[in-house]
Amino acid sequence: MIRSRTLAIVCSLVALGSASGWAVAAEPATAAAPEYAIPAGTPKYIRSAIESPARPADQKARDANRKPAELLTLSGIKPGDHVVEFASFGQYFTSFLSDIVGPKGKVYMYDLPYTEKRSGAASRAFVAAHPNCTYELVDYNKLELPQHLDIVFNVLYYHDLSINDIDVASLNARIFKALKPGGIFFVVDHNAAPGSGRRDTNKLHRIDPELIRQEVTAAGFELVEESHLLAHPEDDHTKMVFAPGLRGLTDQTVFKFRKPKK
Repeated sequence: MIRSRTLAIVCSLVALGSASGWAVAAEPATAAAPEYAIPAGTPKYIRSAIESPARPADQKARDANRKPAELLTLSGIKPGDHVVEFASFGQYFTSFLSDIVGPKGKVYMYDLPYTEKRSGAASRAFVAAHPNCTYELVDYNKLELPQHLDIVFNVLYYHDLSINDIDVASLNARIFKALKPGGIFFVVDHNAAPGSGRRDTNKLHRIDPELIRQEVTAAGFELVEESHLLAHPEDDHTKMVFAPGLRGLTDQTVFKFRKPKK
């Protein structure tokens, strides 16, 4: 009898909790995002951009996996630079770029038209608050880039070019032409299996890094550095990059290409 009454009380509390919005018998809490420590020696202008109080908490939570200080330092970006960012939607890197280049620099944000529905309004709001940025929705096959650029960033979107029927060779050639001698083309992407080319690109949103190297150097660029800063050996390259538990933890390759100075 006592056992039955106890069960009844528990059931009543559960019902009351559900009606009141309590988290009764909830799933275990999501683990807190790992702390991100900006490496010693990071340029002050990069550190300040990462530590900016204006950055949203959800973006700061991604820093430990994305290592922005290390990537931005490797890219060589500095105050006064004129920069192009492909796939700026979400503004994770855009906010850094805007802060770093400052009022004497410029950030050109280019997104494909399909992104308007989910990010157009937010991107325009970002530009309104950051006068050193411009934003354009444009077919990359028709894009005329500004000239004498210092750096072009394509972070986690190179593989998407072919998915969206972009002539990659033509775009790479236009990027090469737009950069100053010594200018940098900085590319980061999700690794596919070695030797797979674009076999898994549409299905898994991955690309063989060797193909990136071949295509970009074919446009005239020289490879300055290939970094495994974002390597994750536990990623076997067989899963979609948005698979549960894998987001932000894919095996990635970082490329720093340079337009020859002569």
